[in-house]
Amino acid sequence: LGQPMHAFDLDKLAENRIVVRTARAGETIKTLDEVERKLDESMLMICDAEKPVAVAGVMGGIDSGITDATTNVLLEVAFFKRESIRQTSRKLGLATEASYRFERGVDIENLIRASDRATELILQFAGGSAVDVMDLYPTKISPNAVASADISAAVKRLTGLDVSKDESVRILSRLGITLNKAIGGSGRVFASPTWRHDIAIEEDLVEEVARHAGYENIAEELPPAYGAGEYQPNESRRNLLRRVLADQGFDEAITYSFIDTKHDGRVCLVPELADNVGATGLVELKQSVIEGAVRMRPTLVPGLLDAARLNLNHQRKDIRLFEIGKAFAASAAGELPHERELFGALLTGSEISEQRAMPVRELDFHDAKGAVESALDAVGVSDVNFVAADIEHLQRGQSAEILVGEKVIGSVGRLNAEIAGDYKFKQAVYVAEIDLQTALAAETKPVVYAALPKYPSVVRDVSLLVKRDFSFSSITKAVRSVETELRPRVSFVDLYEGKGMSDDERSLTLRFEYRSDTGTLTEEVVDSAHMMILEDISKSLGIRPRF
Repeated sequence: LGQPMHAFDLDKLAENRIVVRTARAGETIKTLDEVERKLDESMLMICDAEKPVAVAGVMGGIDSGITDATTNVLLEVAFFKRESIRQTSRKLGLATEASYRFERGVDIENLIRASDRATELILQFAGGSAVDVMDLYPTKISPNAVASADISAAVKRLTGLDVSKDESVRILSRLGITLNKAIGGSGRVFASPTWRHDIAIEEDLVEEVARHAGYENIAEELPPAYGAGEYQPNESRRNLLRRVLADQGFDEAITYSFIDTKHDGRVCLVPELADNVGATGLVELKQSVIEGAVRMRPTLVPGLLDAARLNLNHQRKDIRLFEIGKAFAASAAGELPHERELFGALLTGSEISEQRAMPVRELDFHDAKGAVESALDAVGVSDVNFVAADIEHLQRGQSAEILVGEKVIGSVGRLNAEIAGDYKFKQAVYVAEIDLQTALAAETKPVVYAALPKYPSVVRDVSLLVKRDFSFSSITKAVRSVETELRPRVSFVDLYEGKGMSDDERSLTLRFEYRSDTGTLTEEVVDSAHMMILEDISKSLGIRPRF
């Protein structure tokens, strides 16, 4: 009947009775295998009036065991919680057939039947007479209730088998799994029998139906894959970003998502993450994969710096890396951490022409700024501004905040001397980091295609005397605001500081390119528009041409 039980010599039990309780501290028992075992307060024991006489559900004690001299037998038939027996068996290192069966569950409603059958067999083969049965069942166990709105549809969905509802109910009822209207009220709830501890969810019901309908009848079929082969939202834009940077000589880095706590507070975070970190802190791992790396990264910069150091240590001096990855901040208790998708870039070394060994020039701030501009332009973000700012991990005077419209999304600049010294960098290192998730959410302008210009352009170079705090972007904005028929394209040419210039001034050379779509421009038309623009920006910005 699959019911473990244990027989005691009644005359060896103190006060001729058994007590079910947990072991007391320091108690021991010698089990039937003649091994002395130490017990703890978590173990359930069968005891007499004085001491343990059996490990409940596992093995009896040798002192109360049946011998040839036994004349009075106490038969113990019980139901134990599976987790309790499993825990005791593991702690004692004692696995028996009884513990194996109890760990997997026995039928609590089968105890009287099993007890009567065992008593019958004892009387048949050993003689004697039976006395009263003591049945202690204080808490009635209710059968598991498993809801299934449409068992036939569930079978079809999970296995592909066409089994009618009536046939499904018939199969289940023959297995003791019956519809229980008293529980569900709608005929959609099944009650599993007490001997089936494995019936808990609808999928268990489906398995029973499929088992009897025939596994061999399940056809070979690929599961449906809705949206398979399609890009996730913005994935095509990310791929375009990768392609644009790869064309510029960048390599994509993939760094660890966990870093050392020594980086805490050393890198200025993107605003969205900085706000979360300020409110709830950083995410800490309870069990780190790498010794010391117990922090889920709030920034990509440490990983890129580690990658750069590894390359420099292998004598690779000219490095261009970028990474797209998640950064994390803690959240309120019980909630998942905050995540942001970031874009990071690192440049150091020299510009080297293809198939040339000698460097053309050292990489500088403008290379890093250009990489950010091209990356954002690749994902369709055009309203990008750079504003000089003091950034915690960047060199003062060579750092800037990155804005889309009026919103700060990141920073770019040269790594400061303190952090560069910690990494033993002997050459300038430029890093950039932006909140790619925010950038991708920004409104993008549709791409407009136009025919190539048919008429030549007219170029005017002009040097302007500007204060040191003037930026190139402020001048281009002023030029765009001038109401004129010809809207020039403005580009940077050169910057001069030194002899002949005051300490608070510098000479900025710009190129104005004029073009018309209707015909070839004349000198008079270009000069008129050019002078109008120079006069306007002179009035609005207080700058003047340098002659």
